[in-house]
Amino acid sequence: MKNRNMSLMLLLLNLFIAFLGIGLVIPVLPTIMNELHLSGSMVGYLVAAFAVTQLIVSPTAGQWVDKYGRKRMIVIGLMIFSFSELLFGLGKVVEVLFVSRLLGGVSAAFIMPAVTAFIADITTLETRSKAMGYMSAAISTGFIIGPGIGGFLAEFGHRVPFFAAAIVALISAIVSFTFLKEPDRHKEALIKEKTTGLKRIFNPLYFIAFIIIFIASLGLAAFDSLFSLFVDHKFGFTPKDIAIIITGGGIVGAIAQVVLFGYLTKKFGEIKLIRYAFIFSAIFVMLTTVVSTYVSILFATIFIFVGFDLMRPAVTSYLSKVAGDEQGFVSGMNSTFTSFGNVLGPIMGGYLFDINLDYPFYFAAISLVIGIILTYFWKQPTLQLPTQD
Repeated sequence: MKNRNMSLMLLLLNLFIAFLGIGLVIPVLPTIMNELHLSGSMVGYLVAAFAVTQLIVSPTAGQWVDKYGRKRMIVIGLMIFSFSELLFGLGKVVEVLFVSRLLGGVSAAFIMPAVTAFIADITTLETRSKAMGYMSAAISTGFIIGPGIGGFLAEFGHRVPFFAAAIVALISAIVSFTFLKEPDRHKEALIKEKTTGLKRIFNPLYFIAFIIIFIASLGLAAFDSLFSLFVDHKFGFTPKDIAIIITGGGIVGAIAQVVLFGYLTKKFGEIKLIRYAFIFSAIFVMLTTVVSTYVSILFATIFIFVGFDLMRPAVTSYLSKVAGDEQGFVSGMNSTFTSFGNVLGPIMGGYLFDINLDYPFYFAAISLVIGIILTYFWKQPTLQLPTQD
């Protein structure tokens, strides 16, 4: 038990560090953009490059997690992430920045399925939901704290945050290599349809969950990527106003994951919790198009973040319970469908934004309603709890 707790803490620290590194660089991206005379569309392509390689690599990486082991993929992923951040810090031309972002997507494709599968291996069905909540909270907290630290480090030079992220990720890789022990894999007692290759995506136990992940990512990306432009154009919010809203939503969402997620999962089960989170988020996404005061926008956004931050670990928890000996594959496909939504969401949201400021939010709400409908066709399988010493 003690070793499992230590491993869980180290895994959560790895996720925190990885997303801290991503958040670190956010405040200095405009400076890099101006320094290299990059257009807004070019910056958009840089952002998308990360998601594209994560989308492409995740299915294979997920299979490698099962084939070569969780620890190995985590360490390699952290080393790639470290190199990508170093490269971005050194880059003086846009081509180098693109290589950095592409490598960053590869690192995420390696790390996320491996960590998810590792956590599934060291927890039981009874404790896994709480662990998945902690996992999502570690991601959210790293991403929330990162920009603040990045802004502070940028006082010493606008490329310092990239070098800091590279150093921290390298240290994390060394610590993981030294102290993480490859887990013993256990299987849940669940009869599954035996399929091979990509046909496994259509396994009834997985397929609706994957579609839910895609819909949620699509809706959130359409909302999140256009939110700053929306409140700027419609209400004249300052960057400080926007930062407070986004940070506040992220903090409350992380707290909800730690405090409420385990309790709500036990009370409702993953599928019902996902349904309620979708309903909750859809209502408040629509409200953002009709409210007009700063405080109302703040509260609506916070509740949207809470809804999404409860939904995502619920899907991951469900998949980890039904995956059995396919933890790596399932975690890889989780990343794949998330990335697919993250690529399409901003593109569709941006197109709709040019037509009408409110349209991306209508689109996000409709996506969530489709997700709500799908949950009524989704049945919770009966699982027998595995035992662990």
